[in-house]
Amino acid sequence: MRPIYHPAGHDDELRDALVELQAGRWRAARDLLHDTSSDWLLRTSRTQVLAVAAARSDVVNVWRSEEPDSYDAQVMHARVLVERTLRAHRQQHAGAADFEDRARRIALQAAHRSASDPVPWVCLLALAQVDEEQRRPEHREWSSEPMLPSGPWRLLHEVNQRDAYSREAFHRMLQFMLAQDAPQGASLAAIFDFGRWVASWAPVESPLLLLPVYAQVEQCRQLLAQGRRDPLWRRQWADEPAIGYTLKAFHEWFRKSDPSRQSVADLSHLAYALWVSHKFTEAAEVFSAIAPYGAREPWISVLEKQPSPPEGEALLLRACRESLSYAASHSPRAGPHPHPRLA
Repeated sequence: MRPIYHPAGHDDELRDALVELQAGRWRAARDLLHDTSSDWLLRTSRTQVLAVAAARSDVVNVWRSEEPDSYDAQVMHARVLVERTLRAHRQQHAGAADFEDRARRIALQAAHRSASDPVPWVCLLALAQVDEEQRRPEHREWSSEPMLPSGPWRLLHEVNQRDAYSREAFHRMLQFMLAQDAPQGASLAAIFDFGRWVASWAPVESPLLLLPVYAQVEQCRQLLAQGRRDPLWRRQWADEPAIGYTLKAFHEWFRKSDPSRQSVADLSHLAYALWVSHKFTEAAEVFSAIAPYGAREPWISVLEKQPSPPEGEALLLRACRESLSYAASHSPRAGPHPHPRLA
């Protein structure tokens, strides 16, 4: 069966709010964010997904006009402007700089209005990747870790002060490093160093334990974009240190964290890392937890031929089929270790 691709994944409340938002109705999103309150992991992820949908319409401006004092509407305004800025930058739109200035101003206003909310600072950190030449001083500060390149480390610190180990913040930092122009930009070695550095101190249950997996997928993406192939690509995943980080993420994040708070994107990357390293029993457990949903990444990015959604889905289904088949034939009658979502 084909997987379901939906940005809300297993978050049913977010899915309902998205349906309303895409129909031009904002009240469900307002109520959802009110109920999310200070659950920063949920608030950060939900505002990001809602912003991607809202950026295609004027629905947040309608919300702001009807509730001008709403802080959540202001935060969503910042989120939407950031999304539009990133989109304009990718498309090399002539007005990208104006989008960036406006997004930065609205995010700073939201940050001054609420001292505890990490989302406005996540917005500012997301905007840093547009500054490819690191012209802004706050984007070229040095990390306390000497092996890492300069970057928006103070902005990351501001998020971390409000939401320790923020998943999106550290992924935004990774995106910033990937966006920088060579030779000033971060090398693939620095990106690996960043992922492994974060994973070395990320606590049990943290999705940041998966950052080395994301870094390794990025290595494949860049090599293929350059027309290069690594014949030892699959073998690297089964060797140290890659396999060690993968198994650590499986045992300390996947097995121990709340299943309802595990994103489909993270589960998909972990499933790929386990499958490609021939850890089929563990991969089967992760695939079972993802179902019935799926993600395009990393399956498209690791294709040796021209990346395309159909080919990426074919690889996903092959990996799932092989893993479940292996687990069924090599495990006790009870099957693979049941994930809490399925138990």
